[in-house]
Amino acid sequence: MIRRWLALAGIVLIAVLLAFPLRDMIHETIVVPTAYLLWTLGLYYRSLSQGIWWIILVALVLWIFGKSLTPQLHPLGKPLAKPKEPRGRVEDLARWLGRSSHGTYFKWLIANRLGKLAYQILLQRGNEKPRSVFEPLTGPDWHSTADLQNYLQAGLHRSFADFPNPRRFLAPPAKTPLDLDINKAVDFLESQIDDSRL
Repeated sequence: MIRRWLALAGIVLIAVLLAFPLRDMIHETIVVPTAYLLWTLGLYYRSLSQGIWWIILVALVLWIFGKSLTPQLHPLGKPLAKPKEPRGRVEDLARWLGRSSHGTYFKWLIANRLGKLAYQILLQRGNEKPRSVFEPLTGPDWHSTADLQNYLQAGLHRSFADFPNPRRFLAPPAKTPLDLDINKAVDFLESQIDDSRL
């Protein structure tokens, strides 16, 4: 962010320094031709009657309308592009895992999915009695470490915008609850599923 402001300030400074010496050249090469072009276009506009302009406008609208309603025609011999196959939840998770080192958002997506899974486990253990999503993730035989509890609750109750994004070329990013090893969370949830009546 600081580099952007410095680059912008440098560009403005260079523009100010060059504005006075190049004033005549800019006037001759940019201002005069632009004014002449606008004057010529104004003459053409005034030389045609309003009826002709209305006909041109209606024809343009009808052309756009017809183009949007007709099916797209493809040249012969050119194969149609295959639509992308829809991805499932497992493929989404695998993609998020691959991108989790690039920023906080993908880490939060994984934590959010695991937090929802923890909520579903606790809901099932309570015989699906009403339970608020905003309640702490606790229940009978739920013995998680403090780090793991913070991880699951950060994914379920907080947004990715609550955590700082890692900045390149600057100080190392601050530790967040989302930095927990995902394998620990998955192992814990697997043990809770085995112990529950799912």
